[in-house]
Amino acid sequence: MAEKRKENANVRNEQARKPAAAEAGAAGTKKQAARLLQHSSTVKRVLAYIGNYKWWVLVSLILAAVTVAATLYAPILVGNAVDLIIAPGNVDFAGIRSILYRMAVVVAVTGAAQWLMNHINNRITYQVVKDIRTRAFDHLEVLPLRYIDSHPSGDVISRIIADIDQFSEGLLMGFTQLFTGVITILGTLGFMFVIDPVIAAVVVVVTPVSLVVASYIAKKTYVMFKKQSETRGELTSLVDEMLGNQKVVQAFGHEAEVQAQFEEINERLRGYSLRATFFSSITNPCTRFVNSLVYASVGIVGALAAVRGYLSVGQLSIFLSYANQYTKPFNEISGVVTELQNALASAARVFELIDEEPLTPEPADAADLQRADGSVAMDHVYFSYRKDVKLIENFNLDVKPGQRIAIVGPTGCGKSTVINLLMRFYDVDSGAVRVDGHDVRQMTRRSLRANYGMVLQETWLKSGTIRENIAYGKPDATEEEVIRAAKEAHAHSFIRRMPQGYDTVISEDGGNLSQGQKQLLCIARVMLCLPPMLILDEATSSIDTRTEIRIQKAFARMMEGRTSFIVAHRLSTIREADMILVMRDGHIVEQGKHGELLARGGFYAQLYNSQFAST
Repeated sequence: MAEKRKENANVRNEQARKPAAAEAGAAGTKKQAARLLQHSSTVKRVLAYIGNYKWWVLVSLILAAVTVAATLYAPILVGNAVDLIIAPGNVDFAGIRSILYRMAVVVAVTGAAQWLMNHINNRITYQVVKDIRTRAFDHLEVLPLRYIDSHPSGDVISRIIADIDQFSEGLLMGFTQLFTGVITILGTLGFMFVIDPVIAAVVVVVTPVSLVVASYIAKKTYVMFKKQSETRGELTSLVDEMLGNQKVVQAFGHEAEVQAQFEEINERLRGYSLRATFFSSITNPCTRFVNSLVYASVGIVGALAAVRGYLSVGQLSIFLSYANQYTKPFNEISGVVTELQNALASAARVFELIDEEPLTPEPADAADLQRADGSVAMDHVYFSYRKDVKLIENFNLDVKPGQRIAIVGPTGCGKSTVINLLMRFYDVDSGAVRVDGHDVRQMTRRSLRANYGMVLQETWLKSGTIRENIAYGKPDATEEEVIRAAKEAHAHSFIRRMPQGYDTVISEDGGNLSQGQKQLLCIARVMLCLPPMLILDEATSSIDTRTEIRIQKAFARMMEGRTSFIVAHRLSTIREADMILVMRDGHIVEQGKHGELLARGGFYAQLYNSQFAST
C-alpha cells in the first residue's frame, strides 16, 4: 500500500510538473520571440538611418568591390609567375618582370581604394551616430516631466552618451569589414569556380558549418550585451546620484550601504560582461577551426588534382591563396557580428528612449498668448501623478489680475502640484486651467510659460558667466538691465566681489557659490524679465533673515500690478497676500486674508500658531 501511495504521489507530481514546465517553456518562447522582434526592429531602424546616406554607401560598395577585385587578381599574377619558373636555369625573367609591374599597379590601386573606402565609412558612421544622438536629445526635450521624474537621470545619460558610443564602435567595424568581407567571399567563390568547379564545390559544402556556429553564438551574445548595457546604465545612475548627494550620504553614515549597493550592481555587470565576452571570444576560434578545414580540404583535393595533371603548380598556389582569402573574411565577420550585437543592444536602448510617448501635441490652431492680463482660473480640476493615488480633486480657483495668491499647507498637500498645473508641466486629468479666459491646452506651451516668472526653492544655474545666467530668460538684455536686476535682487554686492565680476564663470549648477547666492541669481533672472505673472515657490528659503527682508521689499515692488502665486512654509512671509489658499490632501479647506483666517481659528490658525508657539 505504501508503495502504491508513493507511486500515485509520483504520478500526481509528474502531472503537476508537466503544465508548469509547459507554461515555463511557453513563457520562454514568448520572451525569445519578443527579443527577436525587437532585434529585427532595431536593425530596420538602423538601416533607415543609414539609408539617408545611400549614395555614400553605394560609393563605399563600389570601392569595396574594386579592393576585392584587385586583391583577388594578385594571386593570379603570383600563380602565373610561379608557372614561369619552369626549372633551375629555365626562368622567364622578362615575363616575371612584366608581372611585377602589374602587381605594383594592383597594390597601389588596392591601397588607394581601401583608404578612400575607410574614409567614407567613417563619414557615414559618425553622421549616423550624430543623427541618432541628436534625435535622442531632441526627443528628451519634448518628453513630459512625468518621464523625467520617474527615471534615474544617470540611466538617461548613459543611453545618450555611453550606449551611442558603443553603437558607433560596432557600426564603424561593420562598415569597415562587413562589406569587404562579404564581397571577398562572393568574389573568391566566383574566381574559384572559373578555375576549378570541383574544388570550389568542396569549399561551398564546408562553408555552412562556419555560418551555423557564428549564428548560434551571435544570438547568445546579443542577449548578454543587452543586459550589460542595461546594467551599465543602472551603475551610471547610482554613481551620478551618489556624486550629487555625497554630503547627505556622509552626513547619515550611509557609505557602507552605498558601497554594498555599488558592489552588487558592479558584480552583476561583471557577470554579464564576462559572459558576453566569453561568447564573443569563442566566435573567432570556432570559425578559425572551420576555416582551417576549408583550407586543408582545398590543399588535399588540389594536390591530388595537381598530381593527376588537372592543375598546374601555379594554379594550385592560386587556389591555396584563395582558400586563405576566402576563410579570412569569416574570421573578420565573426568579430564584426559580435560587435554588431553589442551595437544593436545599445541602439535598442536608445530607441526605447526615442519611442517614449512625447508631450501631448499642441493643436494646429494653438494660440500664442501675448502679454496676459493676469486672470487665472482652475475649474473642477482633477489630477494625480499615479492613477491609484488620488491627489487634486475638484479644485476650483478664480484669480483676478494683479492679485497675490499665497498657497500654504502641510507637505504633500498639493501646493507644488498646483504650480506644475499652472505652468503646464503636467496636464490635468479632467477640468481646465484657464489664463485670460482661455484653456491653457489651446495655447502654445512656450507662450504660456513666457508669461510666468518662476523662482523655485531648488535653484538651477548653468555653466557659464554670471551675466549669462542672469540673462538666461532675456539673452539680448543690456549690461545696464542686467546690473539693475542684480541690484534689485540684492546680488550686485557679492557679484562685484567675484574675481571677474559679472564675467566670472561659475561651474555646473553654481557649485562654487553658496546656496543663498545661487538663489539671489535666480531671483535676479526673474527681475530682469518681469513677466505679467509670477510664481515664487519658497523663493527665499536659502537666504538669511536680513537679506530676506530686503528681498521681500523687492518682491513687493516686482509684484505690483502682477498676478503672483506664492508657495510658502514660513507663514510670516505671506501676511500681505490678497488671498491665502489653505490646502490639505489636494483640497482647498480654507481661503481668505491673513487676519480673517486667524480669526476663524481653523486649520490655518493651527499652522500659523504652531510656527510661533515659542514666541
